[in-house]
Amino acid sequence: MAQLEQELKQDALFVNPAGQRRVDFQAVCGEHFSRLYLADGIEQAGELLAAQAVGLLVIDLEGFERSVDLASLGALLTRRAGRPSLILCPYTRAGWLSALMEFGPLAYAMTPLVDSELEAAVASCADMAPTARQEGPLREQLAAAGRLQDAIGNMNGGDNLGAQICVAMCGLPGVSYAGLLHLKEGGDLQLEAQFSPAGIDLYTILDRYDRLLQSPLRPVFPALITACSGEMSLLDAPAKSADPELAVALAGAGIDMVLGLPVPGARPGQARGSMCLMFNQARAFSREELASLARLAQLAGMGLAMADMERDGRQLTARLARLATTDALTGLVNRRHGEYLLDLEVRRARRYKIPVAVIVFDIDRFMAINDQYGHPVGDAVLRLVAEVTQAGLRSSDVLVRSGGEEFLVIAPHTSAQDALSIAEKIRCAIDSACIPGCDTVTISLGVGQLSDQESADTFTQRVEVALARAKRAGRNCVELAMQ
Repeated sequence: MAQLEQELKQDALFVNPAGQRRVDFQAVCGEHFSRLYLADGIEQAGELLAAQAVGLLVIDLEGFERSVDLASLGALLTRRAGRPSLILCPYTRAGWLSALMEFGPLAYAMTPLVDSELEAAVASCADMAPTARQEGPLREQLAAAGRLQDAIGNMNGGDNLGAQICVAMCGLPGVSYAGLLHLKEGGDLQLEAQFSPAGIDLYTILDRYDRLLQSPLRPVFPALITACSGEMSLLDAPAKSADPELAVALAGAGIDMVLGLPVPGARPGQARGSMCLMFNQARAFSREELASLARLAQLAGMGLAMADMERDGRQLTARLARLATTDALTGLVNRRHGEYLLDLEVRRARRYKIPVAVIVFDIDRFMAINDQYGHPVGDAVLRLVAEVTQAGLRSSDVLVRSGGEEFLVIAPHTSAQDALSIAEKIRCAIDSACIPGCDTVTISLGVGQLSDQESADTFTQRVEVALARAKRAGRNCVELAMQ
């Protein structure tokens, strides 16, 4: 420690509201300063700085509240006018750093620290030149960050956007792993995407594959902390987590530092989750680097929000299309879409000179079923008739609920004779079906094949005439439409 004692021939001020923290710092570092002042709060620290030419200011953030104390602590840094300042920051609250760096140059050390690490951090800070702004140039990382912003900005939204973001983040210097954690509605946290050129798997690190918020590592692993708190966290030494198994897992993966960055959601103030970056070597970040990384996480959040909106739009469009073309009760094609499909088949049949047949049927005495057993039973009959009929059709056939108790089957590449066989098969299946709460249900059917130059409307009208004949013939039978 002789070298340290020689370097620290200056006064210093240590600021923390907890008496034990002040006692501990004095015990470890007090003898290395010509004089060490201890302040229990920001006001007392300000008075000491006004009265004394303090060479080094050390602020221990443990016990301070960011929402209350940030501006006042920042004022202390501004008053320093470039003279050395050291921030001791809990690794779970790294969001303080970029905010405090806006007030003036500083060095930082992530806590907890063992005594030797604390002494080394103080000695390193004492070497700062009085007017130096320790911004950490690292032009390579800044250039990579610029390329990353361009890459994300040019990405098209999609289900694989998260994976593309992770791949791009692994292009930053020292990044061995990138992952995105999504905080779902209801509070579940899921790994949305990950990439590692070193083959690192976050599931292996966490020893958990689902319900990540219930992981025992939630209070100590940066990405989990950030997803819950919305604040940056920086674990710059695996041992600081105080979890031996996590430290071993990170060391085994060649990871010396883990950074959790908050990823915003679509609405202001909404958190989507976090970005997890793992580095193969620990180092200090400059103000520009922290700001750049935060912007990249924000940009990723914007891109993911746009992808979510695009995906939601596709799902909504598909749902609206289903609502517009599907009968709500039976799930069959509805009348309007059925007319459109029949028109297509008629055109195709005429163009390629191929047969197309139609089977029209309705449920016999359906009104009496509703009157006698009630509408819930009537609805059950409609659904069962749809299911039984659909089961007896070919994959190329289309079953349409054309209205009320009326149904229509479009049978491409089918002659009248083949359609008669299909219709009889359907009639027998319905006649033998067991419907709870109701007596036997029967149907009457009309069958026809498209003739030359016949429109879809005249075609169906002609088959409906055959259906009417089946009704007059006593129901529960099939009639062939006349040409």
